[in-house]
Amino acid sequence: MFRPILILSLVSAALIAQNPVYLVLQKGASSLAWYGNDGKLQSTVPVGQHPHEMVLSTDGRYLYTTDNGTMRIENAGTGGNSVSVIDLAARRKFADITLGEYHRPHGIDLDPATGHIVVTTELPDQLLLIDPVNRSVLKHFATKGKTSHMVTLGPGAKWAYVSNSGSSNISAINLANGEVKLIPAGNRPEGSVLSRDGKELYVCNREASSITVIDTARQSAIANIPTGKGPVRIAITPDGATLVYALMHDNKIAFANPRTRRQTDYLIVPRTPVSLKLSPDGTHALSSAEESDTVYIISVPQKKIIQEIRTAQGAAPDPVLQISAK
Repeated sequence: MFRPILILSLVSAALIAQNPVYLVLQKGASSLAWYGNDGKLQSTVPVGQHPHEMVLSTDGRYLYTTDNGTMRIENAGTGGNSVSVIDLAARRKFADITLGEYHRPHGIDLDPATGHIVVTTELPDQLLLIDPVNRSVLKHFATKGKTSHMVTLGPGAKWAYVSNSGSSNISAINLANGEVKLIPAGNRPEGSVLSRDGKELYVCNREASSITVIDTARQSAIANIPTGKGPVRIAITPDGATLVYALMHDNKIAFANPRTRRQTDYLIVPRTPVSLKLSPDGTHALSSAEESDTVYIISVPQKKIIQEIRTAQGAAPDPVLQISAK
């Protein structure tokens, strides 16, 4: 009885691979840009000032961006307090979600079951649970960490894992009752990704050259994967067999085996990579070099750059998503 769903999934993946569009969040230009498979700019939509991260709605109709208001977490300032809602089909900004007293939104993730999003803020250090349809903050939680940065939802979206870059730990937050468990990590934890079975979370420690492995049932660190220098963003292939991550201090995209806890390979990129996403089928890694206004499209099986997309000067591209052309 699952065969039609499987066939539909395979067909969808094939269409995306054949006719992709790249959504590039441009931190410097404060906009979302569409680039075709030929690398040419198709259109742009203004969002809030200096957006940092983005996530698609469950149905793929909308995109939500965190409008931080500053270029980097090291920069001083009150920053922004909104999340932009983009209608992807119309290619226009649909709405703003105002966050009120919560400023400098950064990390974002989505619960596919409810469509709710979780957003971290740096001023103050909080995690917000947001209903994007009603554009309202449902709950807020003190992370008990410093410089709350990226966030990943755990299995069933019962817990959220917030990387606290300034306090070298992870806040495991129970979204039902607000319980917070602080889990030690390496120096400056940033991006994270959940294993396919939901049993483990892998957290990049930028200044510790490592990935912390967290047991999501016990809410504790159980292992450490040594990496090259500066791991910042991370993804996992659809089969769960390979971690792919950006090493910003080494100018590399690297690969690790989550089972053996070892880095297995890498490729060199010309400029400093600050982001890392995978295409839906896992065959391509998408990484931006913000300071050189370049997006790298990388073949995961071949471990080589197959395309470079140049954005406008000063656009400062950060995360990139691959979707199918409409």
